[in-house]
Amino acid sequence: MAEIFGLDAYSPQQIAVRVAEVGVVKARLPLLSLALLGVLAGAFIGLGALMFTLVASDASLGFAASRLLGGLVFSLGLILVSVAGAELFTGNNLLAMAWASRRLSSAELLRNWAVALAANAVGAAGLALLAWAAGQGGLNQGAVGQAVIRIASAKLAMPLAEAFWRGVLCNLLVCMAVWMALGGRSLTDKVLAIVFPVTAFVAAGFEHSIANLYFFPLALLLGAPLDVLALLACLAAVIAGNLVGGSVLVALVYWVIYLRPAAARAPHSPLADGVPPTGDSR
Repeated sequence: MAEIFGLDAYSPQQIAVRVAEVGVVKARLPLLSLALLGVLAGAFIGLGALMFTLVASDASLGFAASRLLGGLVFSLGLILVSVAGAELFTGNNLLAMAWASRRLSSAELLRNWAVALAANAVGAAGLALLAWAAGQGGLNQGAVGQAVIRIASAKLAMPLAEAFWRGVLCNLLVCMAVWMALGGRSLTDKVLAIVFPVTAFVAAGFEHSIANLYFFPLALLLGAPLDVLALLACLAAVIAGNLVGGSVLVALVYWVIYLRPAAARAPHSPLADGVPPTGDSR
C-alpha cells in the first residue's frame, strides 16, 4: 500500500478497517472508564476553547489573522483527545461505521454517544468553572471575559437552521481530522493530521457542540444574561448537526466506499478483506 499511495501511512481502506475496529473497542468500554474519559475529553476541548478566546480578545489582530490563529490554538483540544486518550462525542460519531458493519448494536452505539456527550458536558462545564475561579475573564484588562460573552451571545443570536448546518460542517472536518490521525504511524503524523481540519472549522465559524458547552457556562458565570431556553435550543441544533456531519457524511460515506463491498461478499465477516485488528482503543 505504501508504494501505491506514495507515503508511509495507512491506506484509506486500512483506515476504514481501523475505524470500525476501534469503534467496537470504544463502544464496549466499561461505563466508569467511558464516563471518566468523556470528562477528560470535555475538559480538553475546553482548553482549546480557552486558548481560542485569548486570541479572540486581541483587538489588534485582523479578522482573518484572528480566526486562523484562533483555529490553530484550538487544535490543542483534539490533539489532547487523540494523543493523551479521551472519549469525545463528536469524534465518536465515527462509531456509525462499526454499527453499519453490524459489529455494534444500536443500543451499544447510543449508549456510547449518550454517555460521552453527558460526560463531555461535565468536563467542559467543569473547565469553565475552573477558568472562572482562576480569573481568566479578567485577563487583557477584562477583554478575555468580554470575548467569551460576545462569542456566546453571537451563538445564541444565530438562527437554529444556520446553527445546524454549521454543526454539520464542523463535524465533517473534526471527523476527517480523527480519520486522518488514525492513518498516521507517528505522533507527528497524528498532530499534523489534526491541525489543518480543526483550524479550518474554527476559522470558518462552524459550530462544535462540546466547545459550546464550555462557552455557555463560562459566559453565564461571567454574568452574561443568556436565555437558557435559547441556549438549550442552540445546543440541540448543533448536536444534531454534528451527528449528521460525522456519522453520515464521514462514517457512512466511507463505509459504503470501503466496507460495504466486503460486507456484501461476506455478510458475517464485514472486515474480512481488511487488515488485522490493531487493538488501538483510539
